[in-house]
Amino acid sequence: MYDITIIGGGIVGLATALRIKEQKPSIKVLLLEKENEVAKHQTGHNSGVIHSGLYYKPGSLKATNCIRGYQMLIDFCNRENVHYDLCGKIVVATSEEQRPLLRNLFDRGMQNGLVDNRMISQSEIREIEPHVHGLEGIWVPYTGIIDYKTVCEKYAECVRKLDGEILFDEKIIDIKNRNTHSEVVSATGKLFETRLVVNCAGLYSDKVAQLTQPENINVRIIPFRGEYYKIKPDKHYLVKNLIYPVPDPNFPFLGVHFTRMIEGGIEAGPNAVFAFKREGYDKLDINFPELFESLAWPGFRKVALKYWKTGIGEYYRSFSKAAFTKALQGLIPEIQSDDLFPGGSGVRAQACDYDGGLLDDFSIIENKTAINVCNAPSPAATSSLSIGQTVSERVLARI
Repeated sequence: MYDITIIGGGIVGLATALRIKEQKPSIKVLLLEKENEVAKHQTGHNSGVIHSGLYYKPGSLKATNCIRGYQMLIDFCNRENVHYDLCGKIVVATSEEQRPLLRNLFDRGMQNGLVDNRMISQSEIREIEPHVHGLEGIWVPYTGIIDYKTVCEKYAECVRKLDGEILFDEKIIDIKNRNTHSEVVSATGKLFETRLVVNCAGLYSDKVAQLTQPENINVRIIPFRGEYYKIKPDKHYLVKNLIYPVPDPNFPFLGVHFTRMIEGGIEAGPNAVFAFKREGYDKLDINFPELFESLAWPGFRKVALKYWKTGIGEYYRSFSKAAFTKALQGLIPEIQSDDLFPGGSGVRAQACDYDGGLLDDFSIIENKTAINVCNAPSPAATSSLSIGQTVSERVLARI
């Protein structure tokens, strides 16, 4: 029998396994992943940004875990020789209406302890990013870039060194709660007995949570696909590092931006469109049962009604390269449609409650037999070791 069985081999599941084994090596930990490698979905498709904690409400789980996790990640990478680059970024107001939002964002960063941030003028923007159009901005020196799949592979290596067990190709189809333990059943027919289940299943975290408790979980994962373009090499000079717009405070996405990648190249995006499949990375990917389930959730219908105009705009940009280019030109007027070619995409697991609230903060739901990480959006990768620490403390209090 295992003490802990973690479901999900993304960055949060691996960080949780690592933190548990580091704090109490004698605990018998098993991590189950349905794919044939780590970081196959959200973690392996993200933009590779090390976030500073600028955007998040002071005192929220996002803010506290991002700021703590940021330093944990940097320390881990230094110790394990994982390459990263703290190149910094700028957040740019491109209209007068955005100036108050930018100032509020700066104040929020200061409240979160980002004392080295500074407001920058139009001329200072041009010194940092010569091709950017902006009235005013924030210079954020803490922000960096990294390959999170490489981080995950290193997490997994460290877990195994501490005698943690990781098994691939084990999709979980049932969890049976017994008096003293749970039985985790995989699609291969294997049964794993465990004292406690930790659910880090990302895009399927709500499904796994429903297996761990008979009462209904009041959230559903709604998948949103983010699509990227890449900039042709002869136009890389347009972007030095990272360039972000002022985010819409009413929408839980940051808007299209420019990101220099750690392995080379420049990404532009993403948009945010409702995906017709939880792992739907292509526009034509459809899983009808998952689609109908999303449409049937009352909370999603309320979200769709509230944000229909924004949603139509996102879909238009998804199918119109010209519209996507126009959005990017708000930051870099020189960028042209011919400078772009299709890049990758990712799907964000966005938790939505019954009343139509898009959960903005991390959400952990506990019951007698399980700890369910039901919402871990960006900056979960940056925050992974801190989230893992939080979950491991809850685990160790119960084992």
